[in-house]
Amino acid sequence: MSTQIPVAAPADSAAVAAVAEPAPHSAHPVHLPSVHTRAVITWLAIFPLVAIGMTILAPITESWHPALRALVLTLVVVPTAVYLVVPKLLAGYGSLKRRQARKAAAKA
Repeated sequence: MSTQIPVAAPADSAAVAAVAEPAPHSAHPVHLPSVHTRAVITWLAIFPLVAIGMTILAPITESWHPALRALVLTLVVVPTAVYLVVPKLLAGYGSLKRRQARKAAAKA
């Protein structure tokens, strides 16, 4: 018995082109960092948050089951990383890359 997964047909070509092209008001197209860069940035956000969270929670949650400690820790760490820290780090990375691109263009 085979299960077929329906594949959505692409929207009209104008909608697809609008998504693929950079916004007309931007001077430079937006390029996402590689998956490896995003993994490092995510780790840079998660590790300190987990280390700080474990240090703060340790005295309070000492007698708790490890799964409950992990649940409480991740309830705080994941939203903090996703909504606050990772976007700031990605913005900083983007700023750094734009500065490097401007310097390289100025030398050329």
